[in-house]
Amino acid sequence: MTIGITGFGAYVPRLRLNRSAVTEANAWFAPGLKGKGKGQRSMTNWDEDAITLAVAAARNALPASVARDQFARLVLASDSLPFAERLNAGVVAAVLRLPEAIYANDLCGAQSAAVSAVSQLVNAAKAGEAGLLVAASNRRTRAASPAELDYGDGAAALSFGSDKVLAEVLATSALTADFVDRFRLQGEDIDYYWEERWVRDEGIGVMGPKAVSQALNDACVSPDAIDHFIFPTVFRGADAQLAKKCGIAAEAVADNLAATVGDTGSAHALLMLCSVLEQASPGQTILLCQFGSGISCALLKVTEAIADFKPVKSLAEQIAAGKEENSYTRYLAYKGQLKLERGMRGEQDKKTALSTSWRHHDALLGFVGGRCTVSGDVHFPPSRISYTPGAPSQDTQEPYPLADKKGRILSWSAEYLSSYMAPPHQYGQVDFEGGGRLLMEFTDVSPGDIDSGGEVEMVFRVKDVDELRGYKRYFWKATPTSYPASENSNGEQV
Repeated sequence: MTIGITGFGAYVPRLRLNRSAVTEANAWFAPGLKGKGKGQRSMTNWDEDAITLAVAAARNALPASVARDQFARLVLASDSLPFAERLNAGVVAAVLRLPEAIYANDLCGAQSAAVSAVSQLVNAAKAGEAGLLVAASNRRTRAASPAELDYGDGAAALSFGSDKVLAEVLATSALTADFVDRFRLQGEDIDYYWEERWVRDEGIGVMGPKAVSQALNDACVSPDAIDHFIFPTVFRGADAQLAKKCGIAAEAVADNLAATVGDTGSAHALLMLCSVLEQASPGQTILLCQFGSGISCALLKVTEAIADFKPVKSLAEQIAAGKEENSYTRYLAYKGQLKLERGMRGEQDKKTALSTSWRHHDALLGFVGGRCTVSGDVHFPPSRISYTPGAPSQDTQEPYPLADKKGRILSWSAEYLSSYMAPPHQYGQVDFEGGGRLLMEFTDVSPGDIDSGGEVEMVFRVKDVDELRGYKRYFWKATPTSYPASENSNGEQV
């Protein structure tokens, strides 16, 4: 029986922070950062966090042809989960409408957490249980730090099983050590990291070859047979140095996406793997590794089935569609590191009634409406009474998921009056394909991005935050499926 990856998908936020905007803003304080002011890094919108990133990646990994009720396990790995006590993976499972009987758990504590979970899901697949591994990262950094320029935000998801395997898992290996290259105490937002040369020479350079050799020996694969070597690191050249120590060809070292995305922490090995799988050919061998409290590895071999699978949105497509952000203060505000004056309209108590939230969790998280079996009308929220004019019926509605439906903007409004993190606040009526109309908030939009008749799709985002009690509410928002063409700095249409 062949066990391995049966699907993959990645998500990178649309916004890309121009690194030169950061170095120019901080030049008065940290002129030495100028050398890092090249390219872009991905940055989350104000309504994105590790949970919404994870959902977006998983949706890209699960085309409509994939039955979601097959999954028995869900692992969410992250270095920046929003809830310290509440099962974050439970939110993801509810949003994706995975089975209630699923085993779901959060995994954190090391940058290598996602790669280390591969063996767990492989073992589950051997027992006949399909699993989903999602990794997401939305780290905060100190202003004017190298990490602010090196890091990025993003997520990736892999499904595991024994049916239509795209990449067989030949072997996994792990080396666990309390080698403290970085740490972050409970309750702290920003990690502290140690000097580069020591980490590279005493950590990566010593532990890496041991873990790599173990995986290769277990699978009886020669180092020179590796076609793609994935080793995320913010240390320039450390991936090539490790490859050379292990006897892996320099040409096999995978692009670490530093110029376009940045290092997405615990998600980055899987993100790079998605990039490699989008280009890989049958028969190629991939060595996936990530450092953090030791090192974890997984050795994969691409199968013929890779030709028949496409993620809903490819990583290459998302990278090409990024929107450059040149406002450093916007970045700081979206990361919660710059408190803005919201005015009196922002002084609202946003307490959530948890009992009501649970009562309607299918509608709120799964975005499930109701379709009347008599009239065919679609209602949201679903109710016992179908309010078709002149033909009220009771208990005739059946569940009708809306999350994967596209829609058309019927009407819209943009205003600066309300307290909103990304003004102007844009919202309007959306007509869904197949029926249903709903007043929705638009996200990932700037003035001029939307108009009546425009096509939109649904994305899962943060609705608002109860700062008095430290609670986040989530809901679905509409975002354009395409944007008006604009000119780049060279005057070219993009």
